[in-house]
Amino acid sequence: MNIIGKNIRQLRQKNGWSQGEVAKRLNISIPAFSKIETGITDINISRLAQIANLFEVSTMDIISKEGENPQSLNFEEINNLKERLAQREEEIIKLQKKVIDLYEEIREK
Repeated sequence: MNIIGKNIRQLRQKNGWSQGEVAKRLNISIPAFSKIETGITDINISRLAQIANLFEVSTMDIISKEGENPQSLNFEEINNLKERLAQREEEIIKLQKKVIDLYEEIREK
């Protein structure tokens, strides 16, 4: 069983639902859901989102390993990227101002 299937099974059991109940809510057959849960069938992104919505969790909660907190794993990297993006936006604003100033200078000649 893969991580995704294991997480889906745990969510199902946590809610006290049978495979049949979940399959019905997802509008798929019981064997199709069983294959998802056992990892026999890979699920696409839209099905993953549907399952996450059903269990009221994020898709990251379903695809992450047990004990991992996907939000905290990338928190520092995300903050770093946000900071770099803000710096780039400041540079773009400065360059746009220079372009406007040069355009006005040429226009006045």
